[in-house]
Amino acid sequence: MRTRIISGCIIAPFLLLVVLGGPFIKAAVFAITIMGMYEFFRGFRHIGIYPSFPVAVGSVIVLYALNIAVSSLQLFPERLTMYLYFMWLFLSVLASMLYLFQLEKRSPADGMATVTGIVYIAFFAYHAVLADDLFTELLGASPVWMILLSAFGTDIFAYFGGYFLGKHKLCPTISPKKTIEGSLCGTLASVILCTLFGALFMNDGKLLACAMTGLAAGIFSQFGDLTASVFKRKMGIKDYGNLIPGHGGIMDRFDSVLFTAPMVFYILVIFHASSI
Repeated sequence: MRTRIISGCIIAPFLLLVVLGGPFIKAAVFAITIMGMYEFFRGFRHIGIYPSFPVAVGSVIVLYALNIAVSSLQLFPERLTMYLYFMWLFLSVLASMLYLFQLEKRSPADGMATVTGIVYIAFFAYHAVLADDLFTELLGASPVWMILLSAFGTDIFAYFGGYFLGKHKLCPTISPKKTIEGSLCGTLASVILCTLFGALFMNDGKLLACAMTGLAAGIFSQFGDLTASVFKRKMGIKDYGNLIPGHGGIMDRFDSVLFTAPMVFYILVIFHASSI
């Protein structure tokens, strides 16, 4: 309980940035990405793997510069946008591989860990920016709210559902405290929260899209949490960081968002494409 309250205090400033919207959301996601990758790479160092933080930071800077060039400055035709992102991914992987050219100091695992951090944290989190850029005007409210509602709503209600109702373990070897009953409560809460948000704030309600988004995001939110736990177990660490002593770091608070943001974005893409 105390951990959830303290986590809420940490998340509150980021929610203020979401309220302000637009460039403030970009700034929030950018900051979370940089801090999250630092913690993630530090975890790898515990097991003798040394990914390149400078390469990862450079990749993130290029990604957000590309976003500004495309969405704000409109320097490139819209039809080129997808190919520019492919180019960014290619250059990020290339830079990670060139990092291995220090043959006497680096191992293949160092390069692969660098790529993993860029894709898993930077690229996955960036979907929140894409969702805000592409769908806020169309929906009448920022879909970032659905990302946060599903991620944190699932976590909170899964905790209480497991606490009061939990009897059957979900993944005992990965996270011994999680239960099937808690998982179902968290997923149901995500559906309800996203549907209510759509009914209250989005154009024309769009209740079906919101309900489906809440269902998928609630499930994938838990995949994100469990994936982060797998990494921590393999790294031999309890928490990714010490932003608040005893309560972990940015990655411990936002791990579920990394899976939720892409899922929300792609479901909205599918529903939008099917309505055209």
